[in-house]
Amino acid sequence: MSELSGEWKKVLEPEFKKPYYKDLYNFVRQEYATHIIYPPADKLFEALHLTPLSEIKVVILGQDPYHGENQAHGLSFSVPPSQRRIPPSLVNIYKELADDIGTYIPNNGNLVKWSKQGVLMLNTILTVRAHSPFSHQGKGWEQFTDAIIKIINATDRPIVFMLWGSAAIAKKKMLDNPKHLILTTVHPSPLSAYKGFFGCKHFSKANEFLSKNNIVPIDWQIENI
Repeated sequence: MSELSGEWKKVLEPEFKKPYYKDLYNFVRQEYATHIIYPPADKLFEALHLTPLSEIKVVILGQDPYHGENQAHGLSFSVPPSQRRIPPSLVNIYKELADDIGTYIPNNGNLVKWSKQGVLMLNTILTVRAHSPFSHQGKGWEQFTDAIIKIINATDRPIVFMLWGSAAIAKKKMLDNPKHLILTTVHPSPLSAYKGFFGCKHFSKANEFLSKNNIVPIDWQIENI
């Protein structure tokens, strides 16, 4: 498993010492040794590596990583640039972006650009067995990522939370800081996007909120490669 450093290591140090995390660590280590696990071990904490706590402007919560080959690389909804097939949920995210703020739909699904601007692309479960969605559910990742969400909630500056789908919306009860903007809607998957994701305008609402609070808004355009 990759290691954290800097801000995240400092604030998450108490979690590393708890019994549940030791069990989780041992479980994940054994899984990587005996099965094909995504994302690659060196990308496990990629969302935290790319978006330090002090730079977070927006949080987008996913569920568990993509479980197909060459898809998961540690960021919710994102795929690496070498993966030319854009996942269906991300296709719908791009459609909503285009309708909301006029971006063009790019030819790739690499969202690293968002992460580097302060968009934390966090899955609530950080690992998965190949071709077996939710196979690492209930092993301890949820407790760990809940701790991350609580830390962000306690941050004393305005942050936007985008909660898409029932699993993400369930985290709303932890978000009680009046400085933050909480945006909720259905998941962008093809099964639910037409029930409220399309037309939610979360991206323009987020940028309006950031600008209102004198924070540089997000450039949501992902460029073609």
